[in-house]
Amino acid sequence: MTDENRCRLYLITPPRIDPATFADSLAAALDAGDVGCVQLRLKDIDDDQIRVAADILRPIAQERDVAFIMNDRPDLAMETGCDGVHVGQEDAPYADARALLGDNAIVGITCKNSRHFAMEAAEQGADYVAFGAFFHSTTKPPKNIAEPEILEWWSGLMTVPSVAIGGITIKNCAPLVTAGADFLSVVSGVWDYPDGPAAAVRAFNNAIAEIA
Repeated sequence: MTDENRCRLYLITPPRIDPATFADSLAAALDAGDVGCVQLRLKDIDDDQIRVAADILRPIAQERDVAFIMNDRPDLAMETGCDGVHVGQEDAPYADARALLGDNAIVGITCKNSRHFAMEAAEQGADYVAFGAFFHSTTKPPKNIAEPEILEWWSGLMTVPSVAIGGITIKNCAPLVTAGADFLSVVSGVWDYPDGPAAAVRAFNNAIAEIA
């Protein structure tokens, strides 16, 4: 794996945060090493609270040339100036998200462990496909378990980037990087890291570099 196509981190926010407090943790994490994307994924709060969180956190990512992605909601992604949206199989259809956000936005799709979903997403024009869950996660208990072989199959067939999701940590990420994941999507593996988020980002990047 060359530096040009080296695997990168795709950070997802914890499902419940105080945006004002979390801002410092996000800035520290992004300043600690290479991160490709940050996804705002908040649960059980209203739209106004999501808007507030986006307004606080989006500039921190964008000022560092890190894409800021909204989870599930193309409408809020457009309204809050996000770089794109991530949609699941049960969320807004890709075509609707693309029509709302335009050709320059990032639209990524959850494909679970389905080759069919991934091929369909790529044909529609998705900017990335997300496979998983590869490991059990306390953040989002998995309904589907994926194996690293699907990443290897995808990387050998398609140029659309792949994102590996689900319970990824510094200790278990190696098989996913080796299999060809373009991004590692991480939640608790960074935010709950014993030495803090910045140390986690450094450790992830070191682990990826050792494999590369």
